[in-house]
Amino acid sequence: MPEKTARDTLKLATSAYWLWAESCFVIWSRSWMIISGAPGSQAEAQRMVLEKVQAGNELMWQAMTGGLGTGLLAAQKSVDQLGRKVSANRRRLAKKI
Repeated sequence: MPEKTARDTLKLATSAYWLWAESCFVIWSRSWMIISGAPGSQAEAQRMVLEKVQAGNELMWQAMTGGLGTGLLAAQKSVDQLGRKVSANRRRLAKKI
């Protein structure tokens, strides 16, 4: 079992790294849009806040109902779920910049 735990830990670390890296781009992109007054920047700012609330609520609900599991599995599911949303934002914002 220690081998599986090490593999799971490495997978979680790698997923978390990519979530961080893509998040940095999304934050920079949104900041640039808002600071420069680019078209759609107001809508982007509202979307940003709404996404955070929705993501937090989704994860909270899953945690409360046992949908995330426990330990490394819960962490991996959380990072994966957030990562999909951040990746979609990165792809969408990359087209605007």
